Amino acid sequence: MKRLVAVAAISLLGLAACGESSSPAVPGESSQKGGDVLAKAPVAVAADILPGSTMEKIKQRGELLVGGSLDAPLLSQQNPVTGQVEGFDADMGKALAKYILGEPKVKIVNSASETREALLANGTVDVVFQTYTITEERAKQVAFAGPYYTSGLTIAVKKGASGITKPEDLNGKKVLAGANTPAIPAIKKLAPQAEIITFGSDPECIQALKQDRGVAYVQDETLLIADAQKDPSIQIVTKPFTVDPYGIGLKHGDDQFKKFVNDWLKKTQDAGLWQEIWKKSIGTVVTGEPPQPPQIGSVPGS
Repeated sequence: MKRLVAVAAISLLGLAACGESSSPAVPGESSQKGGDVLAKAPVAVAADILPGSTMEKIKQRGELLVGGSLDAPLLSQQNPVTGQVEGFDADMGKALAKYILGEPKVKIVNSASETREALLANGTVDVVFQTYTITEERAKQVAFAGPYYTSGLTIAVKKGASGITKPEDLNGKKVLAGANTPAIPAIKKLAPQAEIITFGSDPECIQALKQDRGVAYVQDETLLIADAQKDPSIQIVTKPFTVDPYGIGLKHGDDQFKKFVNDWLKKTQDAGLWQEIWKKSIGTVVTGEPPQPPQIGSVPGS
């Protein structure tokens, strides 16, 4: 049951994974709500900020540039009142910023699932926290620290719809998915006769489902849990049928920065900070204790 809870939480993370359209960077400093948790976040010693390294460049700039989302509930969503970006991914980014800078100062570049690799390659962002599933194919273009979370795909339909209880039931049907997300190969593998229709963001996918442009939407369970809570016309009809490890996207070939980020991630887990961030974000919807963080470097491509 705890496994399901962990995966459910993750899928909410998947909200971001569906992809968002790119937009200018916005401030993402810690809000007062997250301040108590981030106050416990570790700070790197001076010797860890190596001369000429990515870490030094970030420190000299004075802020961490994070590729992420602005509309992913519980993961990375901009608060319309405060303007701050809140959630699991957002606070993990702030914690990394504090580790490097001594303060949780970030700018979030609203990224699309189709453009994350380019944003890392050209230096527009330093890292990506955006339900970025680690795959060996992607690892040819970017480096991955982590994994820092594990997710799973599930299926949502309009409330009252029938005939879909497992992935194979998608055969012969129009199925919605986020562009350039793990949902696409999963659908092709389990329901090769499905017609896949893609959109760039989770809100677009949900709108298309409600407009009957597809009979089902495949996405991370946690994300769909959040969607269904906001909109009772949507219901989840399957348990997770994949296991998707999320990594922290980094520029390909920057082994020094990858080791630095992995060391930071291990410290956040050992200190209980990872768990506290989970509690104040995903844990506000998913019941139970925080799941066990995935083992760093445990999947191909990490």
